[in-house]
Amino acid sequence: MLWTRVHNKDKSKAEVGVQIVERWILARLRHYTFFTLADLNQCIRTLLDDLNSRPFKRLPGNRQEAFEKLDQPVLRALPKHPYEYVEIRRCRVNIDYHIEFHQHHYSVPHQYVGEQVDIHASERLVQIYFRQRQIASHPHSHSFGITTESGHMPTRHRKQQQWTPGRLKNWARDIGADTLIWVTGRLDEREHPEQAYRVCLGLLNLSKAYPGPRLNASCRIANREGLNRLKHIKAILQSNRDTLPEQLSLHADLPQYHENIRGPKSFH
Repeated sequence: MLWTRVHNKDKSKAEVGVQIVERWILARLRHYTFFTLADLNQCIRTLLDDLNSRPFKRLPGNRQEAFEKLDQPVLRALPKHPYEYVEIRRCRVNIDYHIEFHQHHYSVPHQYVGEQVDIHASERLVQIYFRQRQIASHPHSHSFGITTESGHMPTRHRKQQQWTPGRLKNWARDIGADTLIWVTGRLDEREHPEQAYRVCLGLLNLSKAYPGPRLNASCRIANREGLNRLKHIKAILQSNRDTLPEQLSLHADLPQYHENIRGPKSFH
């Protein structure tokens, strides 16, 4: 550490030695001008080699020989990876067995829903710990989205993972155009379409209990009235509302000219 300054009054011998080396090198550089950092470092390296090879005044050998004999044999290997800053944060696992970090969602094993976990996020990895034991690890994503490992899902959710928006829309299209509109709306209103798979599958599976035309008619009513929850569709079907004749709109246009309609000329 060439440019380190030691201010502690109780300096150790090592600190004093560092300061002596700094002063010795700085004294020899004070009359030179360097235009690049590389040139400066090269000159410092040359001076260090010269200093380390000079014989001790009161001991045999020199600094380089002392290092090779005393220090080098006990040095440990450097870490395999360079130091990485790790941000640590504590949070609670959401009901969908995901945690949120910087607006990206990462999955953990579903049995940890509701538990407090620690997030250790580096530039490359997001690791999740529960009671100091790692339970999940994901590549660090720096964009909005969701990262889900299939092994973290409950069994019923793993089956849902086999679905895609296109496959759901094709099934809905087979039932009817209004069913397709309703399913597309649920997929589009979520930032991540996967979050709407459950409700879409719940609707489409109603076709096993109700004829397709009835389910499509129920979706037509729901689309017209802005009903976007599965329980609304079920209520329509259970009440047989979809089988009733459609009522005229309350806002139907009425004739503006009629013999019984009086205008401003009729009043004095």
